[in-house]
Amino acid sequence: MARGIVVTSLVDAVVEDLRTRVVTGELSPGTPLTEQDVATRYDVARASARAAIERLTAEKVLDRGMHKTARVVELGPDDVRDIYRTRTYLESEVLRRLAADRYVPEAARTANAEIAAIWGTGSYAIVEPDMRFHTSLIDALGSARTSAMYHSLAFEVKLCMAQLQGRQRLSPQIIVAEHARILELIESGDGAGAAAMLDEHLARARELLAASLGGEAGPEADVPSSALSAQPRR
Repeated sequence: MARGIVVTSLVDAVVEDLRTRVVTGELSPGTPLTEQDVATRYDVARASARAAIERLTAEKVLDRGMHKTARVVELGPDDVRDIYRTRTYLESEVLRRLAADRYVPEAARTANAEIAAIWGTGSYAIVEPDMRFHTSLIDALGSARTSAMYHSLAFEVKLCMAQLQGRQRLSPQIIVAEHARILELIESGDGAGAAAMLDEHLARARELLAASLGGEAGPEADVPSSALSAQPRR
């Protein structure tokens, strides 16, 4: 009996485009996606469309119950808090390890400079360099398994950030200042300080996003940035 084979590169291309459209908001939360929809949109076979939907469901880009149509995932306040607390646990330990060696990856500096440049144009479209800042710190540890664990959260984190920054709730000025402060603390060898700054940084975003998605913001949402207060007066 002949076995059906799906061309992986074609499925990869469909998956990547759909993932991008979800992150940018072109496909809003709750949007249904059937095999026929995907096959027609990309002019691919139903088998390829099915494989793409299965991949995106496994990656939690889509949500599909038993015998139900796949839909773009809808994150609620509890989801956001779980995602952000998980990344805080992981990132905090990595910052302590990097601070022990006083090692700051150049990629993190570059990403933060890009955020500052984008903010300088009046844009809030900083999801990609913001995520790259945090990912570069994780990857700097040099642990394939740690990076794999963090990257498994990457899409959900990007989706959270896109939803929050799309509402212009987070100031890029604060983001840039807090990123810079994290790097300063790593470079000075203050792992505990870097972890504390990260916790403040992510907690504010977590609670603002939870509120944007229908929850009640915790007190962390209104805490003034200690990174801004630490900057020298001019």
